[in-house]
Amino acid sequence: MILESIIITIYSIALLLIFMYALAQLNLLFNYLRARKSHKTSPTFDFSKDEEIPLVTIQLPVYNELYVMDRLLKNIAEIDYPKGKLEIQVLDDSTDESFEETAKHIQELQKTGLDIQHVTRENREGFKAGALKEGLKTAKGEYIAIFDADFLPKKNWLKNTIPYFKDAEIGVVQTRWGHLNRNYSILTRVQAFALDAHFTLEQVGRNSQGHFINFNGTAGVWRKECILDAGNWEGDTLTEDLDLSYRAQLKNWKFKYLEEVETPAELPIVISAARSQQFRWNKGGAENFQKMAWRVFKSHDISFKTKVHSFLHLLNSTMFLNILIVAILSIPMLYIKNEYEHLKIYFYVMSFFVISTIIFFICYWFTYKVIYGGGVKHFFKYSAMFFTFFSVAMGFSLHNSIAVLEGHFGKKSEFIRTPKFNIGSVKESWKGNKYLTKNISPNVIFEGVLMLYFAFGMYSAFVVGDQDGDFGLFPFHLMLFLGFGFVFFSSLKSSH
Repeated sequence: MILESIIITIYSIALLLIFMYALAQLNLLFNYLRARKSHKTSPTFDFSKDEEIPLVTIQLPVYNELYVMDRLLKNIAEIDYPKGKLEIQVLDDSTDESFEETAKHIQELQKTGLDIQHVTRENREGFKAGALKEGLKTAKGEYIAIFDADFLPKKNWLKNTIPYFKDAEIGVVQTRWGHLNRNYSILTRVQAFALDAHFTLEQVGRNSQGHFINFNGTAGVWRKECILDAGNWEGDTLTEDLDLSYRAQLKNWKFKYLEEVETPAELPIVISAARSQQFRWNKGGAENFQKMAWRVFKSHDISFKTKVHSFLHLLNSTMFLNILIVAILSIPMLYIKNEYEHLKIYFYVMSFFVISTIIFFICYWFTYKVIYGGGVKHFFKYSAMFFTFFSVAMGFSLHNSIAVLEGHFGKKSEFIRTPKFNIGSVKESWKGNKYLTKNISPNVIFEGVLMLYFAFGMYSAFVVGDQDGDFGLFPFHLMLFLGFGFVFFSSLKSSH
């Protein structure tokens, strides 16, 4: 009974943590719906007056971006902003042939009168954070707009964001990510679905109530004074954007989130690229929890509710570990439930997972409606998408849990950039992309084993107990089987 008690305890704690996270999401939904009804106005610069148009620096941190550099530079050159008030820094750490091509393109743009500089350095110390910090040393602008290589801001982007800095307390203006290749594949649709929830429900839900949000690494603008006051960029975590965001807000800087301003970008189309991005984001989240949680806890300037949301925000990625624990222990729990009659009362806690799933289903439906619209037809499409998303997200739980554990235990690793493709159609091939790794992670083998493990879980539903089986966990095991199967076979396919 000792082993059974340990399994029940760990399983129950993980379920309760997921339930707490679901309740926080529900609270964000209420905040989001209230915010959409609100019509608060903010002071803005009057761009009809030349003296109110501030000097802006656009920073483009790039590293070996052969396939998208030409597209990026052409797009940025078309930004509608007075040339005398605009500086562009290409922060180029590249070590391949893209470096020379970029240098030539920049020289051509300089001939048009554009103030664009090719900023290079001797090493990649601090990775992206180091490049941004290096560029800041010579940046002329009062405000620093940042775009990753796969982002394509619209011409009026600066005119839609910079005016909000008239409020002297605002340190950051962040915009919503769009997706150039949302419908490329199941993988891109799932990624878009998850990001849409973050950029509507979470960012608006937190920001509207004054809770901490994060600059998302790109498609946003910093007040230069805010960066310096918060301690400048630091490269000791893999998510330097989340780190600086929290340090700035702990210094009482306000963040402004603009849901209505969309900045299109490319989603990873190959699962190996998505895996590297997911690993960096989730490990960085755990690293930032270790770095920032105590600072948030002891701050006297933050409300209790903001502290709770901040803790759960920093623990976002750790939910994957709880999901993995619940998934793996669910099969032993199925047998324990049907073996020990007197323990059945404890299994009411299992309903917490169902309740949590329903809460997520409701929350994401509201964010889905914002982009696609409501109605019965869209609801059925949404239901299928939610099932797919939930399955694939659980399929990533082993991979992301390893990232989370490395982050919490302080294991350092390099900043691995996400390969870009500049591909919008399935007819175009990504096979020749030189940045893709062909090595299969050992984790993929374990994902294949887990696929079989959850197939056994489905089989168990038919054979446990004295009655006609127990099918309460069958849908859960089916989703896990499909999710791990998708990740396993997609990973094998992308290595060929």
